[in-house]
Amino acid sequence: MMQRFITGLGFILLISSCTSDKLDVDISDVSVPPLTLHRLDEDLFSLTPQNFNEKSQKIRAEYGMFYEHYLASFLTRGGTSDSLYKTKILSFISDKDIQGCYKQVKQVYTKSKIESLLPELTDCIKRFKYHFPNRKLPKKYITCVTGWNFASAYTDSVLVTGLDMYLGDTSMYYKMLQLPQYRTHYMNEHNILPDLLRGWMITEFDNANPTNTLLYHTIFYGKIYYAVNALLPEINDTLLLAYSSKQIEYCRDNEKNLWGYFAEKNRLYENNMRNVQELTSEGPFTGAISKECPPRIAMWVGLQIVRSYMKNNDATLEQLMAENDAQKILSKSKYRP
Repeated sequence: MMQRFITGLGFILLISSCTSDKLDVDISDVSVPPLTLHRLDEDLFSLTPQNFNEKSQKIRAEYGMFYEHYLASFLTRGGTSDSLYKTKILSFISDKDIQGCYKQVKQVYTKSKIESLLPELTDCIKRFKYHFPNRKLPKKYITCVTGWNFASAYTDSVLVTGLDMYLGDTSMYYKMLQLPQYRTHYMNEHNILPDLLRGWMITEFDNANPTNTLLYHTIFYGKIYYAVNALLPEINDTLLLAYSSKQIEYCRDNEKNLWGYFAEKNRLYENNMRNVQELTSEGPFTGAISKECPPRIAMWVGLQIVRSYMKNNDATLEQLMAENDAQKILSKSKYRP
């Protein structure tokens, strides 16, 4: 499966009033292989010019193909076969800002804090197996420092978190990078697990031949968020969608008008990707509608349509994710805000 890095620790999961009975499943008898934790961040920063050859061989053996993906994504396109592999790794881990960032990672994400995530993540994998009994399961959970290049990834049955992307909105490094507040507000421990699962679901259910209409992308992301909700049935919509309470309130108060905007002038069927991206991309707001309208509004609308579809049809989550006919889902959802 093609690797996909998702830029964008549910230690605190709030009970959601939107939780569906279809998502409240019994996983007490579901068994999955133990999820193993691997700290690439610690292993990489233990390298020195003196021990590099021996230790890097052990790292390559432990992390396999993910290590090659990791290197190629931002350090060295040729991976371990690059003639400058050693030089680039040592330069990366000796960089003043990277070292300072890693120090902050160690302070924020202690061993006990990372390990406390594993039971919740394991339950998510159990729910995934319950809903998708024939699909491959994640076997490893890897944490790393990425130089602020990616937050989450899923590749080769490996779940990955770039911990340097979750240091909290007061981190000096986010200020140094001049990241906007609407992004850094969600770059904290509470968003690690939702981000991780969303990246996994996007990779798992990506359609290689999408129909580039607003309707297709609205339903696709609605399905993705619904699947994440299935893995985290008690998550609040604020964490699920990375919205503030005020933004969720805006969506609920204006749901009828939002749907009217999507439905008018055959807007759902347009294939102008610039317009589609305006309604699906990150940002402080959705400018096409108003400065009060949250970003990625098509994803919120899509989630409401999919919730309505699952409420009004006798369909399993597996059947939902296999259904790529967005028009069929819309029609059978009976969505009428």
